[in-house]
Amino acid sequence: MDHVGVVVDDLEGAIAFFAALVLEEDGRGSVEGVDVGRIIGITDPEVDFAMMAAPDGRRVLELIHFNAPTGPVADPDQPANAPGIRHLAFAVNAIDVVLPRLQAQGGDLVGEVVDYGNVYRLCYVRGPAGIIVELAEAIG
Repeated sequence: MDHVGVVVDDLEGAIAFFAALVLEEDGRGSVEGVDVGRIIGITDPEVDFAMMAAPDGRRVLELIHFNAPTGPVADPDQPANAPGIRHLAFAVNAIDVVLPRLQAQGGDLVGEVVDYGNVYRLCYVRGPAGIIVELAEAIG
């Protein structure tokens, strides 16, 4: 897999949220026009995007903002069992360090931080555009 694309309503806020997760911005751009529209099936798109890279330098996430046309209003509070891509999982060294940084960027803890099977500490955090991020800290 090369990367995951996520449409957001606030590109700068999404960049800050994922930077708090220790992803680094690794390029920005804008695209528009007929060829882009033919690829994505949308007439006359105008798009800004930012690529985010993991600490190892691999681009893992493309944050996408449509300037035009505006899309349908999404429900940012969809539960974890709603159909579709529901969460992105990230291995972290210390949930107790990362979680407050995400909360400072507007992230909301979905459930609880749980020691799961003496193997991982896990939690879900809802971020920009309702994106759920799973934090997984190995403990065993």
